Amino acid sequence: MTTKSKIKLAARIVGTAAVAAAALGVLGAFGYLQQLTQIDNLIGALPVSFSIMFAVAAISLIWIKHTRSTAPVSIALAAVIALSAALFPNSLYGNWWIKYYTIDSSGSNPDLSVYAPFEEGSLAAVLDEPCTLRLDGELPVLDGATALYPVYAAFAQAVYDPEDYTPDCVRCTNTIKAYSSIISGDADVIFVAAPSEGQLEEAQKAGVELCFTPIALEAFVFITGKSNPVESLTVQQIRNIYSGKTARWSTLGWDEGGRIVAFRRPEGSGSESGLYNLVMKDSPVFVPQPLPDLSLVGTNSLMQQISVEWNGVQPALGYSYRYFATQMYPNPDAKLLAIDGYAPTNENIHTKKYPYLAEVYAVTNGNPQGDVKKLIDWILSPQGQLLIEKTGYTPID
Repeated sequence: MTTKSKIKLAARIVGTAAVAAAALGVLGAFGYLQQLTQIDNLIGALPVSFSIMFAVAAISLIWIKHTRSTAPVSIALAAVIALSAALFPNSLYGNWWIKYYTIDSSGSNPDLSVYAPFEEGSLAAVLDEPCTLRLDGELPVLDGATALYPVYAAFAQAVYDPEDYTPDCVRCTNTIKAYSSIISGDADVIFVAAPSEGQLEEAQKAGVELCFTPIALEAFVFITGKSNPVESLTVQQIRNIYSGKTARWSTLGWDEGGRIVAFRRPEGSGSESGLYNLVMKDSPVFVPQPLPDLSLVGTNSLMQQISVEWNGVQPALGYSYRYFATQMYPNPDAKLLAIDGYAPTNENIHTKKYPYLAEVYAVTNGNPQGDVKKLIDWILSPQGQLLIEKTGYTPID
């Protein structure tokens, strides 16, 4: 073998090793090698398929003799390389559908009027002693997530002077609109979970620096139908489901469960941001996949839709925050799952054994000033934290 031939052979060997290492490295980075046995569906297997196609075509191109007669084969291999590389990002997100479905909970939210401040019979939590803070005059305007309205309604009822209070002072639009309100200056404080990337970008474009003050802890929970025999999932199993690797209940131990109907929430909602921020973090999140039948769509919120039946079983999986799921809009035909063996109980939240814990924030446009600062400082005081606990959330340590 000539020196030139040896160099070519060495280059081909090095190139082959580099291509194989790159393909395996990419699959390892996204968890496909580690979770290979948990991939149970064609769409979830596509990233592996495209990686193999890329590697096989690239290695073949390295080793093929490049002559005029093999030119069509070389061109075909190059096309496979380009196509698999171009389609790989789509495969990570399962983004193959022109239209997919998410739960629209408009018109199906709980009746918030029962928590309204200063109303007779209001269910908002109250102190057993005189409040140490009283705000009057032009009162701060509060807004926030639906699930947090009982908390900040209780704050207003405790602190605001009833003579100066008007219903416009304490409103509840939802997480998406509340973030827009604080960015535009239409609200003084909002009470929400962590923002989505889109909400942070919205603030940045508006030249607004949002200030986040943690005031409570809440559990981000996963919910199934009550007849579902699965009682606990692991952190990794949840990630496998929402990254598209696992799509069947049989992979999780329920042989009769069929396909997992994984309901999703609108982008920018508090619970959807929770899925990204608390659960998936830097892992790609599959786009919502088409439902097996349009009859599963319904018109209710996720909390009601989660108990849907299909082919004789309750195959749905969804997510929310514990207080909303158990206190504000409970479904008696649904149950909360334990994660890594820990149920989202008060004790497991307080000891932080339950893995998906979200900080609840008081968010302001810039650093809090004046009465807004007084209010937030009071919320962090023993009285404010007591109202948080009496409402049903976990106080900040």
